Amino acid sequence: MSGGSSPAIVVGASGGIGAALAEALADEDRAVTGLARSFVGDRHLDLEDEASIAAAAARAGSPELVIVATGLLHDAHRGPEKALRDLDPAWLARQYAVNAIGPALVAKHFLPIMPRTGRTLFAVLSARVGSISDNKLGGWYGYRASKAGLNQLVRTLSVEERRRNDRSIVVALHPGTVDTALSKPFQSSGRDLFDPGRAAVQLLDVLDGLKPPDSGRLFGWDGTEIAP
Repeated sequence: MSGGSSPAIVVGASGGIGAALAEALADEDRAVTGLARSFVGDRHLDLEDEASIAAAAARAGSPELVIVATGLLHDAHRGPEKALRDLDPAWLARQYAVNAIGPALVAKHFLPIMPRTGRTLFAVLSARVGSISDNKLGGWYGYRASKAGLNQLVRTLSVEERRRNDRSIVVALHPGTVDTALSKPFQSSGRDLFDPGRAAVQLLDVLDGLKPPDSGRLFGWDGTEIAP
């Protein structure tokens, strides 16, 4: 991805894709700062704690690129719902908190500090399963719905951000199936599986090719637009 030493932020830099994105940006001589819930001090950011997001933004200067590389599909106790009977309000709320509300709060605090002129990029990791029109299999209620909500938030953010900077780009990205802890229980031999390093480079290539009219959309790892 082009950009020289222009500053970049990666939220979720402790995860597989986030760490790979931070490394790939550094390899391109970008001044990159990685933020994560597990980090301490100036690099701490918890998507479920707005105060930590605001504090991180206050220290961030004026980044030209912000990538939110986070997501919750399962944890040590719960996995994606297979059927209606599996719905649990607390688990649904947690998925919305991490997959939709958290990235929206990052946008709330980071978009205003990004440059008001010139090309800027604010990107979040979404998923193809968040596409309503692409849902043919059902299941995964909370993950699907929270990612669909994220896609709508991205669209809405892009409309407002365009008024502040008409060259800004706000997008959602589908990285494909990446060999990380998030996808590990659901990997299959019949599906392309990318290592995090390759996934990061593919996503940065997609971002590099985007133009302001692309703002508000969802793009796959290969650069194709995914219908909402």
